[in-house]
Amino acid sequence: MKYLSIAQTAERWGISTRRIQILCGEGRVPGAIRIGSVWGIPEDAEKPADARIKNGKYIKKKIHNS
Repeated sequence: MKYLSIAQTAERWGISTRRIQILCGEGRVPGAIRIGSVWGIPEDAEKPADARIKNGKYIKKKIHNS
C-alpha cells in the first residue's frame, strides 16, 4: 500500500494540513498510520465528512435594531 504525506493529502482534498492532522489524531482517517512524528495516509483514503457542523445553524444572523 502506498502512503501519502499530510501535504500531498491536503492538496488532494483541498483542506489545510493542520485540519488533516486533527482528523488523523481523532482517528477519522481510516488506515492512517503514525510514522515517528508524521502521519502516513493511504493513497486510496476518502476525505471524511465534516462533523464540525452539527445542527446547520452555523450562519451568524444579523440583528436589526429599529
